[in-house]
Amino acid sequence: MSETKRPRAIGINHVALEVGDIDAALEFYGQFLSFKLRSKGDTMAFIDLGDQFLALSTRKDRPRDADRHFGLVVDDAEAVRRIIKGLGIEIVSDRFLDFHDPWGNKIEIVGYPGIQFSKTDAVLNAMGAADLEKTDDARDELRKKGML
Repeated sequence: MSETKRPRAIGINHVALEVGDIDAALEFYGQFLSFKLRSKGDTMAFIDLGDQFLALSTRKDRPRDADRHFGLVVDDAEAVRRIIKGLGIEIVSDRFLDFHDPWGNKIEIVGYPGIQFSKTDAVLNAMGAADLEKTDDARDELRKKGML
């Protein structure tokens, strides 16, 4: 019996979050993020992340999950930290910039310069973020994996 080659995971196209109200969610996320809305309907909205997107859909309430979260990459994590603190939103981790949205989704804010995650020059240009630079540590991580 021959072994079938398994497809390789390449990346994440989008993350879907369940929220109680689409307009309220867009208002909440708009308090600390500048974003382009890809599209919006009564029960769904899509926030453009260049070649990826964040999908918001309505759902019935259910309790928070302590471990479930997603990491959202931003150009300036410290600016998000200042805004979140100013809004009175509790940061739930001493190590990371983690907090919950009003519907229990845990968000971990990650700064683009310091991680190995990268966008192509074409995508960065289209997003108006061509000036973003990686830290030496992030470049070393990418180099070790043959990605730089």
